[in-house]
Amino acid sequence: MSMRKELWFGFSIMGLVLLSIVWMLLGVDKITHGHQGLLMLSLVVIAIMLGFPTAFTLMGMGMIFTWLAYDGDIRRTLDLMVQAAYKSMANDVLIAIPLFVFMGYLVERANLIEKLFKSMHLAMARVPGSLAVATLVTCAIFATATGIVGAVVTLMGLLALPAMLRAGYSTSMAAGAITAGGCLGILIPPSVLLILYGATAGVSVVQLYAGAFFPGLMLAGLYVVYVIIMAKIKPQWAPPLSAEERRVDLPAPIRALPADAGNHAPRRLLQALKGKRNAEVPTGYVLRQLALVLLPGLLFVLLAAGTWRSVTTVQAEAQYDIQPIGAESSSSAPAEGGLQEPPTDGALQEPPAEGALQEPPVEGAVQEPPGAEPPPAAAAAAEPASAPAATAEAAAAERKPAPTWWWVGFAVLGALVAVFYLFLSFARLEIFKMLLASFFPLVVLILSVLGSIVFGLTTPTEAAAMGSLGGFLLAAAYRRLSMDVVKESVYLTAKTSAMVCWLFVGSAIFSAAFALLGGQELIEKWVLSMNLSKVEFLVLSQIVIFLLGWPLEWTEIIVIFMPIFIPLLDHFGVDPLFFGLLVALNLQTAFLSPPVAMSAFYLKGVAPPHVTLNQIFAGMIPFMGIQILAIFLLYQWPGIGLWLPQTLYGR
Repeated sequence: MSMRKELWFGFSIMGLVLLSIVWMLLGVDKITHGHQGLLMLSLVVIAIMLGFPTAFTLMGMGMIFTWLAYDGDIRRTLDLMVQAAYKSMANDVLIAIPLFVFMGYLVERANLIEKLFKSMHLAMARVPGSLAVATLVTCAIFATATGIVGAVVTLMGLLALPAMLRAGYSTSMAAGAITAGGCLGILIPPSVLLILYGATAGVSVVQLYAGAFFPGLMLAGLYVVYVIIMAKIKPQWAPPLSAEERRVDLPAPIRALPADAGNHAPRRLLQALKGKRNAEVPTGYVLRQLALVLLPGLLFVLLAAGTWRSVTTVQAEAQYDIQPIGAESSSSAPAEGGLQEPPTDGALQEPPAEGALQEPPVEGAVQEPPGAEPPPAAAAAAEPASAPAATAEAAAAERKPAPTWWWVGFAVLGALVAVFYLFLSFARLEIFKMLLASFFPLVVLILSVLGSIVFGLTTPTEAAAMGSLGGFLLAAAYRRLSMDVVKESVYLTAKTSAMVCWLFVGSAIFSAAFALLGGQELIEKWVLSMNLSKVEFLVLSQIVIFLLGWPLEWTEIIVIFMPIFIPLLDHFGVDPLFFGLLVALNLQTAFLSPPVAMSAFYLKGVAPPHVTLNQIFAGMIPFMGIQILAIFLLYQWPGIGLWLPQTLYGR
């Protein structure tokens, strides 16, 4: 039956193409090339919705309609195809895609997600809806490290969904948390979507990564707030964990101190170090525990000192003073025809040698009248007074006050460290050790990759190579690295990268054919004839993208429809970077909105049989509403996305 459906779909789309060709050939005096472009766009969308491969559908439609535009000249058609494909594959930004994907597959196979979820679940045990909150945080961290939506949703479906259902959670709440959290990798860097958008729109991927950082955190925070509020309002949806589920087992040396889970760890360890203790607890063990206790404070001090130096030091180029030509070497003679250096403070200027010829004025130049130059005595008196002032100004410019945002961040982090030490029991110390083994390796990998990109230390491609090496080392450190793992990761990376690159080539051929037919010009004239304001244009474009997210995936929307929207941005005064952030927030609907909603099918594939697709869809709907709220907040306060690029790159 499935084969019959595929054959029927194939014959249907072939029939549509043939009918459209006959219609255009017979009614060529009634249809313009622009209308042919719109017809091509419609046929592409229909073919993709029928299940045809996107990349080859784009290439095939582009070739057919280019051939029609060139009146059957196959040579010019093939030339356009080759040029479009070469232009796409010569884009070095795309090199980062296979490297980031390879990093993601290696991190996925390091098997950190189980440890990460368990440590997060224990760390947030007293938070309302703790399992769902831990699921969202775990998904956000793991999605950032991998960027592979299907892998995150599938793994969390196997790990978190049974745990939440056993704890009495609502099926819709559990499914919505997993699917929404898994989709965060689309937005939070390093995101393949942002790389594709940057390559399509000609926007810096580095600035897109910097701009998407805070909107991604905002969206994840809104998800967490929604879960906490619903757990408070309807506790039957997310029951609190029992005391047994929150219990943390202490290791034998800690119990032998003697100590229990509720003891204040820093005080008890210091007492054990100074006083008598059980012979079973060696001094080295106590010192290692104290080192772990002191680690957050030490990291806070190092971070504060390092950032203080960077935010208060003036860059070298800001300290340079503009000097007259030739002022660098006062002892050297002026070059022939050059400008004479001014005399040094207090030095007497030597008269010209006797018999030396003065250089004649340039023909046609206007000479200054006599008396226009300041008297030599006045000039000599002015220079000593200005020199100390300039020196003092340069000395004062070496340091600048720390910005307000640094003090705010310093205060917040300092308060968190103080609270950590104030309430650090032995149970929380054990949870902290679990986080050190699961959470912090991923955070270090993510921050090293993103930090090197955002602060301009490396290009995205170089950072992706570093991330691949980091994923390789991480898998080796957790003893998950083997030849089979490497082979499988390389195979999946090649498969995913080939799909993305062929999609980009198909998009280039389709866009070239669409522009050749004049479809872009026709759409621009139609949109401009509506006399929309900037707000109306943004609202209309986001509604169109939101609706396209139902039948299409984000890759198809980026490569097909972004080349249509981007030329209109200049007319309405919209920053392409800001528009890209809105689109990235909006395009998560491609994985959360039925009937396509790929994350729902990923979860359904690993969910227990009694979990229905309708329950999963019902759990997604509130999170779709949160996405719309996030888009509204980003539009109302663009600084959420633009502050970091403006601060770092002066946009």
